[in-house]
Amino acid sequence: MTKVLVVGPSWVGDMVLAQPLFRLLHQKHPGLALDVLAPQWTLPLLQRMPEVRRALPNPFDHGDLKLCERRRLGRRLAAESYDQAIVLPNSFKSALVPFFAGIPLRTGYVGELRRGLLNDTRRLDQHALPLMVQRFAALAGAAGEPLKHPLPPAHLKIDESSRLAVLRKLALEPGPPVVALCPGAEYGPAKRWPAKYFAQLARHIKSRGCDVWLVGSARDAVLGAEINALAGDLCANLCGKTTLDEAIDLLASTRLVISNDSGLMHVAAALAKPLVALYGSSSPAFTPPLSGSARILKLDLPCSPCFERECPLGHFNCMMQLTPDRVSEAIDFDKIRS
Repeated sequence: MTKVLVVGPSWVGDMVLAQPLFRLLHQKHPGLALDVLAPQWTLPLLQRMPEVRRALPNPFDHGDLKLCERRRLGRRLAAESYDQAIVLPNSFKSALVPFFAGIPLRTGYVGELRRGLLNDTRRLDQHALPLMVQRFAALAGAAGEPLKHPLPPAHLKIDESSRLAVLRKLALEPGPPVVALCPGAEYGPAKRWPAKYFAQLARHIKSRGCDVWLVGSARDAVLGAEINALAGDLCANLCGKTTLDEAIDLLASTRLVISNDSGLMHVAAALAKPLVALYGSSSPAFTPPLSGSARILKLDLPCSPCFERECPLGHFNCMMQLTPDRVSEAIDFDKIRS
C-alpha cells in the first residue's frame, strides 16, 4: 500500500481546489492511504472528502517557525512510513515537517530556500498551468509528465441526517426555496460586493418568492447584520452562527448560492450547487469555481484584477459598477422554484 502525506494550503477555497490532486493520486496508486496535514479550520472540508484517510491538524500559525516543534511533529509522523510527501504551500516552513519525518520522496514547487528540504522540486510553468487547481494537480504526476484533462471534479459528501440536524438546530423550517448570499471574503474588502448591493438583491429575491439566508463566518457577523438591517430584516442572518461544517450543510440545503470569490464560493461549487460568483479584484482565470453550474460575473475593467486587499485607486469600480440589477438578471427564478 502506498502512503502519501500532503501538506495542505491554509485557505478554505484552496483546500477545495486541492481535491482533484487527491483524486488523481488515488487513480495513480490504487489502495492509496492519503493523509493531509492542514490548518484546524480546514479539517471539516477534508472530513468530507472520501479520498482522505486522515485529516491531521497543523498546529503552526502563519509566520511561526517553531523549529523544535516542527521537528517533534516530523519525528512522530516518521512512524507512519510515508512513501511520498507533496507540499502545496511554497514556503520554507511548510517543507520542514516532511523533511524531519524522513519521507523519502518530497515533492513541491521551487519556493523560498527549500531545495535541500525537497528532493523532487518542480519549476512552475505559469503559462502551461494558469489555474491553481492545475498547479496542485500536476504534482500527482512525475516531473515533466503532462497534465491530463479534464481534471476530476471536487465533490464534498453530505450526510442527510447531519444536514437536517443543522436545520433543526438553527430553527430553519421547511418553506420557500432558499437562496444563500455569502457576503464575506477573508482576503480583504476588495473582494467583497457592497453590503447595500447584497441588501437590494435580498429584497428582490424575497419579492420573487424565495427565502434568503446570509451565510458566513464569525468575521462576517457584523456585515451580515448590516445587510439584514438594510434589507428590512427579511433575511435569516446566519453569519457567525455556524461552524464551517454546519455552513457546508446549509449551502447543501439551498437552491442557489450567490457569493464573492471566497472559500464558501468554492464549497458551493464542490456541492454542485447553482452558483453566481462575483469577481472584482481577483480573477476566475486563476481560481474559478470548479463547477459547470456556476455563472461568473465580472466587469473586466482595465484596473482589474489587481489582486489587492483594498482598492488601490480608491473607487472600487470593479464591484461598484457590478450593480444588483446585473446580478438579478443572472438568476433563473423559474428554475429555482421548479
